[in-house]
Amino acid sequence: MLSAIAIDDESMALEVIKSHASKVPFLELRETFTNAIQALEFLKSNPVQVIFLDINMPDISGIDVAALLPKETLVIFTTAYSDYAVKGFELDALDYLLKPFNLSRFLKACQKAQEWFDLQPKDALNYLFIKTGDGQIRVDFEDLLFCEATGNYVSFQLKEEKHLSRMTFAEVEKLLPSFFVRTHRSFLGNSNLISKVERHQLHIGGRVVPISSTFLDQVMERIGKK
Repeated sequence: MLSAIAIDDESMALEVIKSHASKVPFLELRETFTNAIQALEFLKSNPVQVIFLDINMPDISGIDVAALLPKETLVIFTTAYSDYAVKGFELDALDYLLKPFNLSRFLKACQKAQEWFDLQPKDALNYLFIKTGDGQIRVDFEDLLFCEATGNYVSFQLKEEKHLSRMTFAEVEKLLPSFFVRTHRSFLGNSNLISKVERHQLHIGGRVVPISSTFLDQVMERIGKK
């Protein structure tokens, strides 16, 4: 699931993006903004993966906004002026949507963003977003102690809290970086946070995680004790 916001000084343009986004199953449009400064403030505590960004805006242009974004953020420019296309791609924009764009063209840009993230190494990002009953929650890998499969859900145990997301364990394993190790058919642990290893369990962040004989060698190899 891609997380995104849209920035455009025209409310009607944002309504078009909202409508298109609602039809893309792997995209969550979290917020829309007519004010770029407010959007930048929102991003300080609510980072997203994709930004649909108008170029010709008052006070600060989309080109200037793009230059202020974290380098891992994908920018898809949206504008009625084709003259900006070259400048947009000079800033390594992922795509350039010329208004008025239809759903098919919008979907193509979203698919390009999804393909880009799918091709990134697991360790390229230090977080992921998981879907919960309250929307999308950011999980930082350095705070994630372990994951546990519970029926059709996966429990994400962080240092201070726990979240439950409806997804398969196989999906989670693909999303986590290489320092997460399988300890049991139902557990994945953060090897960077292991403090103690015993025959049938290990300690991570003050919590106990089981080790099955099937995965014991894998755990020991990961922590460099084999």
